[in-house]
Amino acid sequence: MASASHPHALKRSALSAVLLSLIGAAAAQSTTGTLYGTAAGSEGATVVAQSDSGLKRTASIDAQGRYSFGALPVGRYRISLQRDGRTVEEKNDVQLRVGAGTEVAFAAFGAATTLEAVNVTAANLPKIDVTHTVSKSVITAEQLEVLPLGRSAEAIALLAPGVVAGSGAFSNGSRSVLSFGGSSVSENAYYLNGFNVSNPLNNLGGVSLPYGAIDQQETFTGGYSAGYGRSTGGVINQLGKRGTNTWHFGAQATWAPAGLAESPQSIHYPEAPLPDGYAYENADRPGTLYRHRRGDKSTTTTYSGYVSGPLIEDRLFVHLAAESSRREGVSTASEAAAQQARNHYRVDTPKFYGKIDWNINDSNTLEYTRFQDSDREGGYYNAFDYSTLAEGDRTGTFPNTTKLTTRGDIFKYTGYLNDALTFSTVWGRTRTRNLEFNPLSSDNPYINGAGNQDPSLNGGSPIRNDQAALYTKDPNAGSTSQGLRMDLQYRIGDHEFTAGIDNMTHRGHSEGESMTGPGHAWFYSRGRPDASPSPGFGISPPGGNGYFVQKYIFSTTTSMSVKQKAYYLEDRWQLTPDWLLTLGVRNDRFTNYNSDGRAYVESGDQWAPRLGASWDVFGDASLKAFANLGRYYLALPNSVAIRGASASTYTREYFTYTGIDADGNPTGLTPLGDGPVSSNNEYGQTPDPRAVSPTDLRSQYQDEFILGFEKTLGSRWNSGAKLTYRRLQSAIDDICDPGSFAGRLTGMGLDPDAYDLPGCVIFNPGGTNTFQVRHRDGSGYTPVSMGADDWGFGNKKAKREYIAVDLFIEHPMSDRWYGRLDYTWSRSFGNTEGQVKSDIGQDAVSKTQDWDAASLMEYAGGYMANDRRHQLKAFGAYQINDEWTASATVRVMSGMPKSCLGYYGTDQSDPAGYGSSYHYCNGQPSRPGDAGRQPWTARLDMGVMYRPALAGNRLGLGLDVFNVFNQRRMLQSTAKYQTTPGTVSNTYGMGSYFTPPRSVRLSASYDF
Repeated sequence: MASASHPHALKRSALSAVLLSLIGAAAAQSTTGTLYGTAAGSEGATVVAQSDSGLKRTASIDAQGRYSFGALPVGRYRISLQRDGRTVEEKNDVQLRVGAGTEVAFAAFGAATTLEAVNVTAANLPKIDVTHTVSKSVITAEQLEVLPLGRSAEAIALLAPGVVAGSGAFSNGSRSVLSFGGSSVSENAYYLNGFNVSNPLNNLGGVSLPYGAIDQQETFTGGYSAGYGRSTGGVINQLGKRGTNTWHFGAQATWAPAGLAESPQSIHYPEAPLPDGYAYENADRPGTLYRHRRGDKSTTTTYSGYVSGPLIEDRLFVHLAAESSRREGVSTASEAAAQQARNHYRVDTPKFYGKIDWNINDSNTLEYTRFQDSDREGGYYNAFDYSTLAEGDRTGTFPNTTKLTTRGDIFKYTGYLNDALTFSTVWGRTRTRNLEFNPLSSDNPYINGAGNQDPSLNGGSPIRNDQAALYTKDPNAGSTSQGLRMDLQYRIGDHEFTAGIDNMTHRGHSEGESMTGPGHAWFYSRGRPDASPSPGFGISPPGGNGYFVQKYIFSTTTSMSVKQKAYYLEDRWQLTPDWLLTLGVRNDRFTNYNSDGRAYVESGDQWAPRLGASWDVFGDASLKAFANLGRYYLALPNSVAIRGASASTYTREYFTYTGIDADGNPTGLTPLGDGPVSSNNEYGQTPDPRAVSPTDLRSQYQDEFILGFEKTLGSRWNSGAKLTYRRLQSAIDDICDPGSFAGRLTGMGLDPDAYDLPGCVIFNPGGTNTFQVRHRDGSGYTPVSMGADDWGFGNKKAKREYIAVDLFIEHPMSDRWYGRLDYTWSRSFGNTEGQVKSDIGQDAVSKTQDWDAASLMEYAGGYMANDRRHQLKAFGAYQINDEWTASATVRVMSGMPKSCLGYYGTDQSDPAGYGSSYHYCNGQPSRPGDAGRQPWTARLDMGVMYRPALAGNRLGLGLDVFNVFNQRRMLQSTAKYQTTPGTVSNTYGMGSYFTPPRSVRLSASYDF
């Protein structure tokens, strides 16, 4: 416990609130905090906590001299010790952190004095929170003003140990996605003011607030309580600001000009020696320029403002905030792209946040939150000549315009029924529009791989057309979500019981994709003349010079819904004054429905026990040992119905050709096969919902164990260590192997021809599931049990194990500076990344190509895509004087494992019909990571803030420099090794995502 006699009382400023414990125990994602403490010799006296928004709560001092307040709204409080209506001692400006316990101790009654204003300093707050067992970080609004960070929830979360950026192939609009503790990027949950705002379609990302409206952000990395679930990764919980009894308003502008930014590096085709018998698809490309990026810069301008204050003093408050951000820049397409052009793009991300708080009385509060989060991107093309590297005039073509907009309403009621009983309920809804269209309506097909056209038929120059986009979306695409949560908290003796329900319903309508133009595209390729482009489907070799073309069709538009229900019970038991036990259990149920409203997945009861322990070793909050053991379930998002439980088409048809017309269409076609083929048997038919998933499907779940300690070092330093072990116990993916069904039926003594064998089904990899196979004569269904051996997997099961050791040392705010250093050693190993597949950028949640056939999983065990063996993170700030503050963040980490995916076996066959997708490279087994790792990356961001005393410290002028040393390194490279057997892709091993180059941001703000 911190001493109240620290000699350095700090002047309040943006930096003086940089007081957090990043590895600590805290409650789950919520909107409240707890307040507790002691007042020795004051039995029978009362403690009054009054917030800056007028809420007043009273607690009695018990026989042991203790008091506590639960479920207090986050904010700043005045805490007073009172006897017979007289204030004995008072402490002002105590800030509660979300989900954490704040201790305020009073002097012995007889020695106490009346204090008119006691400034709370770093020493007045406990350095270590011993009241909870959760692993999380909390970043406050005051810190966000100081630290050089990107203006997003994800940029804030990257400060937490064990959190890494996900593959650049995945996004939530224009925002990035994250991996927590080795999990895939779709396994996280987002909350806003206590309501789940995760992406309702695919769970990639979620809604976030205007940057200036964030009061606090929690980033959970594990161990949260039974009250919360639906995440096997991490949780981002944002709390918006609220009005107080004082009117405030202000504005801010930030400007990151292209003129002060560096260009990303241009990209060249790899040039590497090839094994005997192999050749590049195009022998002229190795070492040549693939993508010119000099001058590919952007300017970002952001304007924001807020107004906040009381409508009725002590009773009714409002906080309104708006932000408008625009990024304008250019991006040059590769020389292989369908459009030889530079995209002059514009990204607009306007946001709105409004909150009304009504203190009905001191025992009942009502909150209403309204928010809007929009993300719109569009642009136009100018011609670009790769022979001269010169930009030309407008082409008349456009990239697709996308617009993702979410509007939401959240209502929360809290009733303090008595000193021991608190009830709260949250009801919310969101509406999301997910638009994608092209301003130019072209009837031409999309032309892919124009550089692989037969040069004898195009005059030596690739022939393209005005079709700029491969896919489009239905104009009515979108989602709606609705949720209800109720919690009842009861404190009796040394126990704090909490029980509640947590229900969500997500409905998606007209989601998915369809083809542009005539409903198909042409993909040009080249391979060995004597090698089949797709041996698995018996496609004939192209002959001649190896040139061929594919007719590609893809259509997946559908509607669907998912209902998620849960209830829980938890006991926080103060076993002794120094030991806290958290005992909880949660039951989750998930039901997914297809476009006809018929259930195709019903999870049944899923019991998730949680156990946590915290030991205040010396009883003074100077050393805490803690542990947490829990099980966490993950629901299937709505997007699983796309290509899973609804009609879809995904076919390719192979041809040779004798000509190419002016629009890039091949002419003189000669089929190389019997017609369209589909590796997943998607020919437009609607799957039978009773056959698409088993009757005993188990949801994905993970077990987690955490053991750690935190220790103060003297009066100015904190330190700690934590061990985390996560093990994936069950996963969900799809398998597309009707032949194995036929073999199982034959083994049962049944005729496979009498049944409609499903193409792709959802299952638990490595487990045993029972499917209902329909009789072709319509007479009913036959249950068929399929185990790992029946699918050909042998003893293979879905596996993902994550182990990490986190170490930290921290200097809490004193002597004008704050600093923290985290080091994480981790290892993520297995054969299942999770719900997505990062190495090939596949975002088909729980329907990746993994597990589609036994041959695809041979040698699949290795280091997972989100494995970063070493991570070093640091951030801090230094208050030079009352006007100047300097800050910095550092992130250093080892690189992503590389994969090499080729044709199957030494003979380069294709047993599953998936082409270059097997864990073989040069005909040799190649596990994930066997191809090496990407290089280490190091990023330093620095900032300085000036608040002149002449303006009363209300004016703020800032300068931030990101990636100070302009390190531009490869983060990920392409994993597909071949185009056809014996033919190496020109893009294999080429960088696909890189660290952003150096940029500069200027800011100005004024608060009234």
